[in-house]
Amino acid sequence: MAALRTDSVARFFSRSQQVLEAAGADRTLVATAAEIAALITRTFRHGGKLLIAGNGGSAADAQHIAAEFVCRFKMERSPLPALALTTDTSVLTAAGNDYGFEQVFARQIVGLGRPGDCFLALSTSGRSPNVLNALTTARAHGIATIGLTGENGEAMRPTCDLLLSAPAAESDLVQQIHMVVAHAVCGIVERELFGAAAAPEGAP
Repeated sequence: MAALRTDSVARFFSRSQQVLEAAGADRTLVATAAEIAALITRTFRHGGKLLIAGNGGSAADAQHIAAEFVCRFKMERSPLPALALTTDTSVLTAAGNDYGFEQVFARQIVGLGRPGDCFLALSTSGRSPNVLNALTTARAHGIATIGLTGENGEAMRPTCDLLLSAPAAESDLVQQIHMVVAHAVCGIVERELFGAAAAPEGAP
């Protein structure tokens, strides 16, 4: 039994490595990640904020990404205005009860978002109704839209200014790529806004 467990862990690491290598070798994916970093940098530079949302593990990732921007990633610097729309249980339950779960993020986009802001939507499937509604709402309110999804997430493309698709269908592996991309983006944004000289050696 112990050997079976060990083999299972090794197989998971191998599969994870394969997906990570495929993502790193995908020139379109890498170029899109760089464009995402540029868009978020422009948003912050011009006084906008970053709104982030997703469901389940992607909700946790939204909070993780917001924390990197508000606190810090690789360097000491001023906080950046990023907000996960997944954290306020009173808002989420009120919106879900009164308007339906598919509106829990869109309602916050209307209340909190402004033209010049940016909305980062995470959905491993690309088909989450509340995420798709939020993207449509953001577009209608002059908010730039970014999507992170998996290889089957093309349903998000019509409402995304930029869409990055991880080369996997399994939610866990897609989320791993999303966080690697998010960390790379955070490193670029910090450097461009606060100066390369302050970035420690080895920063993305």
